[in-house]
Amino acid sequence: MSDNAQPRADQRDGFALFTDRSVIAMRVNGVLKDLAATIGETDVVEPVTIDSPAGLDILRHSTAHVLAQAVQRIRPNADLGIGPFITDGFYYDFGVDEPFTPEDLKAISKEMQRIVREGQRFTRRVVTEDEARAELANEPFKLELIDLAGGPGSGAEAAEGASVEVGAGELTIYDNVSKDGEVAWKDLCRGPHVPSTRMLGNGWDLTRVAAAYWRGSEKNPQLQRIYGTAWPTKDELRAYQERLAEAERRDHRKLGVEMDLFSFPDEIGSGLAVFHPRGGIIRYEIEENLRRHLLRNGYDVVNSPHITKKDLFQTSGHLQTYADGMFPPMHLDEVVDEDGNVTRQGQDYYLKPMNCPFHNLIYRSRGRSYRELPLRLAEFGTVYRYEKSGTLSGLTRVRGLTQDDAHIYVAQDQVRDELTTNLNLVLELLRDYGLNDFYLELSTNEEGNPKFLGEPEQWTTAIETLREVALASGLELVADPGGAAFYGPKISVQARDAIGRTWQMSTIQLDFNQPERFELEYTGPDGAKHRPVMIHRALLGSVERFFAILLEHYAGDFPLWLAPMQVVGVPVADQFADYLDEVIGRLKADGVRAEVDHSDDRMQKKIRNHTTAKVPVILIAGEQDRAAGTVSFRFRDGSQQNGVPIEDAIRRIRSAIASHVRVMTSEDLA
Repeated sequence: MSDNAQPRADQRDGFALFTDRSVIAMRVNGVLKDLAATIGETDVVEPVTIDSPAGLDILRHSTAHVLAQAVQRIRPNADLGIGPFITDGFYYDFGVDEPFTPEDLKAISKEMQRIVREGQRFTRRVVTEDEARAELANEPFKLELIDLAGGPGSGAEAAEGASVEVGAGELTIYDNVSKDGEVAWKDLCRGPHVPSTRMLGNGWDLTRVAAAYWRGSEKNPQLQRIYGTAWPTKDELRAYQERLAEAERRDHRKLGVEMDLFSFPDEIGSGLAVFHPRGGIIRYEIEENLRRHLLRNGYDVVNSPHITKKDLFQTSGHLQTYADGMFPPMHLDEVVDEDGNVTRQGQDYYLKPMNCPFHNLIYRSRGRSYRELPLRLAEFGTVYRYEKSGTLSGLTRVRGLTQDDAHIYVAQDQVRDELTTNLNLVLELLRDYGLNDFYLELSTNEEGNPKFLGEPEQWTTAIETLREVALASGLELVADPGGAAFYGPKISVQARDAIGRTWQMSTIQLDFNQPERFELEYTGPDGAKHRPVMIHRALLGSVERFFAILLEHYAGDFPLWLAPMQVVGVPVADQFADYLDEVIGRLKADGVRAEVDHSDDRMQKKIRNHTTAKVPVILIAGEQDRAAGTVSFRFRDGSQQNGVPIEDAIRRIRSAIASHVRVMTSEDLA
């Protein structure tokens, strides 16, 4: 029986069970289904409301269908690609002769509004593979999804987002049915969907157009991708748009230029950043602060080269599992005689994408005893990853990045305590930077996927150990199936920034695999050789990405200890500049980044310039200050505090730097 057939007397559908209009779908025995699906007496049924995570996904996927229908009304020859929900929205890919223009988006939006008002019903039909091919004969991309592996649902892994259309089991088509019972449009889809297009209301919007290759491959046709967002209400849409506007104001790429922090010169290459003096000092403070944490927590600092022979990455497994993310090899050391004959074979060298193989060699460089464990090796290691040019994004996605990497070698009975210690260290460090809103994500393997190396029993043990440590932290734990690295599962700390966005920050990965591949050993208390367990740990991730996150989190208004210029002295008139030079000189002697503005600008313009440049503290001095041995504070919010004795002023500034305070108002520097 199809989901839209009449139920028997002993069955009901979701409409009969849920009369609340906020319920748009249901879970039947844990599986998401349309409200039109029939329910047996023994089924366990849960409502899915429009504002729940699953409900928002369904709303957004339904809006993607309305978008595709509108496009084909305007451009009947447009070929349908894939239209999944994504974070905060959706997209749909189209094969079209001409790219979409801003005017096209306006016309498509108007057509979508008509479809919404028409109140078309989303109805589900199960079809055979042959029926699906016949009905979608004019849709080449849909046919490819069906045909990829010669069976129903086989195209689910064909492309990102394809699982919303085909998956394991039966094939289904969704019809959009008008009020007169006619099929207005249809699409290959797994569902579920909202009951009616009317439920989309006016909480959606189309946002932009981009180019995208079919199935993510440059060898395939280039499609036009229309992005949009959808929310339960117009108010929620507006709130989201305001968040986007605020995010744009905080964009680290924009602030990086305005504050003269970093750049990406064309002469160097895509995804390769240089840090300017102001950005360099922020980066220095970030790294030095982390080094202090490392030394206090028993880490040894090591260093490794940027390139190596390919054999090392074959041993580690990177060439087998990560080759697409590595730069092409450099063939070196070949020797050729005068006649052109090769007298010594050359070797392939690779830029390193990871630091862990080098640390394994350091561990293996001599015999190890159980008394040395845990052995914690830390490095600010610059690595290189061949990211596709279309994925590069400022400092958050680069080709050259420096990881605050560490690899910890422990005995089996030390694993749990070491994981707990490192998780606590991560949270302590992130709080140091004003990030306090966390949850944890547990990334695991997929059974049967050859990407994941090692024995299933090892994976099971590693996953359960990480799960227990994560739950013991008291933080929310979210599952991430299939998100593990090839050598082991991981916990990642997800932090929300000042405007509520979530960023993956620190990662802690448990690895039973690489110690086997590198034959790492230690001598135990019993005199026998034992295999250590390896923990991969990055507290900040990459320094570049963390820099970008902090820049956006603070909107450039860094805490005093991180600010490129911490204090600027502004004399009321030139004759008071020497007095301020003495005060600023004392601060500089204490390592404070401070200077006096000796420019010819008027005092008010100087204050305005340094406020715009996001200098946290401006010291002002005039005749009264000089006579009384005081200064006046001017803060980022425009407030001022006058007549502060010099000794008190210096003490306050030192204290705020030491305690990592963000100074925006007079109360912050009390």
